[in-house]
Amino acid sequence: QVQLVESGGGLVQPGGSLRLSCAASGSIFSIIAMGWYRQVPGEQRELVARISSSGSTIYVDSVKGRFTISRDNIKTTVHLQMSSLKPEDTAVYYCNTYPPHTNYWGQGTRVTVSA
Repeated sequence: QVQLVESGGGLVQPGGSLRLSCAASGSIFSIIAMGWYRQVPGEQRELVARISSSGSTIYVDSVKGRFTISRDNIKTTVHLQMSSLKPEDTAVYYCNTYPPHTNYWGQGTRVTVSA
């Protein structure tokens, strides 16, 4: 069983940065891949970035070079450093395992990029 709590969202101007955090509980954290996802109202949730248990990362094309996913297996946390933010990055961001587990979705953290 894994419990996930996201934090770090907020309002930021275009070109700004935010760092999202995901605190995870559960003894299996260090051996599972994790992902950050986002959802805009009326649209499907999409995978933004994922990181394997060993630290290998993959990003969706729209965030490559701007977002960085990282994990700390000791602190059981996953972070998403977001830079050069654009209005189209506005969404609710969630962390979950990769692939995502239906029961692990949390409340997410809202990111709004606006002038």
